[in-house]
Amino acid sequence: MKTIVLEKPGKLAYADRHFDLRLRPDEVLLKVRRIGICGSDYHAFAGSQPNMKYPIILGHELGVEVEEVGKNVANLKEGDRCAVEPYLNPVADQAVKNGFTNCGDHLSVFGLHEDGGLREKIKLPAKYLHKSDKLNFDELALVESLGIGCHAANRAQVKSSDLVLVVGAGPIGLASAVFAKAKGAKTVVLEINKARLSFCKHKMAFDGTIEGGGSDELSKIKNSFGGNLPTVILDATGNKTSMQHVIKYASPGARIVYVGFFLGDFSFSDPYFHTKELSLIASRNATTSDFRQVIKMMEEGEIDTRPWITHRAPFDKMATYFNDWLKPKSGVIKAMVSL
Repeated sequence: MKTIVLEKPGKLAYADRHFDLRLRPDEVLLKVRRIGICGSDYHAFAGSQPNMKYPIILGHELGVEVEEVGKNVANLKEGDRCAVEPYLNPVADQAVKNGFTNCGDHLSVFGLHEDGGLREKIKLPAKYLHKSDKLNFDELALVESLGIGCHAANRAQVKSSDLVLVVGAGPIGLASAVFAKAKGAKTVVLEINKARLSFCKHKMAFDGTIEGGGSDELSKIKNSFGGNLPTVILDATGNKTSMQHVIKYASPGARIVYVGFFLGDFSFSDPYFHTKELSLIASRNATTSDFRQVIKMMEEGEIDTRPWITHRAPFDKMATYFNDWLKPKSGVIKAMVSL
């Protein structure tokens, strides 16, 4: 079976690997049709993804087609198109039983903690598959990254009356902004990268953009919200400095959601935090209900995915494109690999 293996940081290689086609009763055999390339894939390639073990097969943003189902699978059939929920929980621990399938103690992310979808076929339990008769494979491969933004907006409990500032216009920040906007909230994006800021201005229907990085960020934020401060801040940077500073940009009673992940510690002023009675919230991955919500909204036309895919490559040439996608000048928002 044709496979792309990340043998070590900086080295992707094609391989022909044996694949056991036998299915367990709850499993489904799937043809991989699309693989979206995620920021974590780039980090794995660069050697900066936490807890990464090599060699590994990347790929967790997947649009797949059902080829065969196990004997206990009743809700899927050959030919069905599905998105993959890659957050696998081999143990139904306390978190999983309470609905936190995104952060179980034994969580294994398909394509990051175990071999993923950069290959012709995969097998997964049926419960991790989300069928759609309306969405195409490109759209299905976008569901996972959109789900992270959906989860962030849900964690923030965004309302139509909110003023939402999204910090960071990478794919996750953009997804967070899309779902905040979909809830009817005034949504403004702050970004230091001029190319991504231009993408926001010309391709996405947000209520405003702010070029970050200057000493006048606070005044720009107030101007964007008619002299007010945001009631919700979604920080998707994973940057220590940004995560410290956004507290200063929040209105009294605001909810601040850290969507981006920073590997380390950071601090903030407790008197400031208490004076404004702020809420700090973490947002990790997405849950099963988020996947269902995203697919429903996409099927009903509430989410426009047309701007998202900026770069493409066929499977047999993907490794030659990958290094270029890492470069900021490439302007990648979402690269999509086709089989």
